Amino acid sequence: MFLSPRSIPVLILAVLTGCGFGKEPFKPNLGPDLPSITVSCGDVTLLLRQATQWTPGRIDFRGSPMTTERSAYGTVFSFPDCGFIGTAHLENEPEPLKSVAFILDGQPVEKPAAMLKGGTFRFERQSRIRGFDLSCVTEIEDNRVHETTTVHADEAVPLKLVYHFMHAWAPTVSAFMAGTDADPGKTLSGPLHDGDDTARKFFINQRVDWMAVYEPKSGQFAVSRLLSAPEQGGHIAMIWNVPGSYRKFYLRCFNNATVPAGFTGTWRMVTGFGASTPEQWETAARALAKQLLAAP
Repeated sequence: MFLSPRSIPVLILAVLTGCGFGKEPFKPNLGPDLPSITVSCGDVTLLLRQATQWTPGRIDFRGSPMTTERSAYGTVFSFPDCGFIGTAHLENEPEPLKSVAFILDGQPVEKPAAMLKGGTFRFERQSRIRGFDLSCVTEIEDNRVHETTTVHADEAVPLKLVYHFMHAWAPTVSAFMAGTDADPGKTLSGPLHDGDDTARKFFINQRVDWMAVYEPKSGQFAVSRLLSAPEQGGHIAMIWNVPGSYRKFYLRCFNNATVPAGFTGTWRMVTGFGASTPEQWETAARALAKQLLAAP
C-alpha cells in the first residue's frame, strides 16, 4: 500500500488512538468514561479527548475551528532509546495519569458531562513520564486560553528534545508571524500553503516572545505569547507545515541535552484570538501580542 507524505501524520494518530481500525479507542487510567468533553466559555470552545489522555483535541473561536483534532497536543518527551512518550504518543510507553481535575466557574466538577458551559474553566492534569513528574494546567478566561506546564526531575535524564504547548493549527491556516519584545518593529512572517516551497518545512526556528497565525476561511487569527520559561534547557519556537494535516506549533526545549537532577521548571503561555481581513491581520495580531504581555 502506498502512503503519500501528507497521509502519514493522520495514519500515525489513528494507530495511536485505535481510530478507524476496528479497535476500541485508548482509555487512560484516570478520568470520566466519556470519549470527549467539550467546554464552552464565551467565544472559546475547547475539546478534551479521552483517547489522547485528556489533552486538548481542538480549539474553536466563535464557532470556527482554529486547530484540528488530528494531532497530539500538550507536552511530549523524546528519549534517545525509544522516541516520543506523552500525550497521544502511545506507541512506546504509556503516560500514567496521577490526577485530573475539572473546575468550572471556580467549582470542582466531580462527574463532568460531555458538554460543559460556563464563564471560566480550569483543567488540571498530573502525570508521570519515566523520570519526570509533569503538571499541565489549561484555563479559559476572557476568551483566552492559558497553559502552564511544570516539569520536575529527581535524577538527570538525557533527552532528544521536549515539546511544550503543541498547537495543531488547522491546515487552512495561510500565514504566520512572530516577534520579540526587544525589537518590536521587526517580525518574522511568511505564507503557509501546500506548495513545494513551504510543504513539510519548519518555520520560525528561533527564540521569540510571541507568534501568530491567520485562518482565512473564518477570517480569524490567533496569537500565542510565552509569558515565562526557565533559561535552562533553552527554547525555540517552530511551526511545521504539513499540508492536509496541520500547521503545527512547537516550543522545543532541551534539544539533545540532559535535564539535570533536581530540575524544576515552569513554562507559561497564553493564546488570544481576533478577526481581521487578510490585509490587516498582521497589524491586529501585533496589537493583540502587546495586549497579551499584560496577561496575569
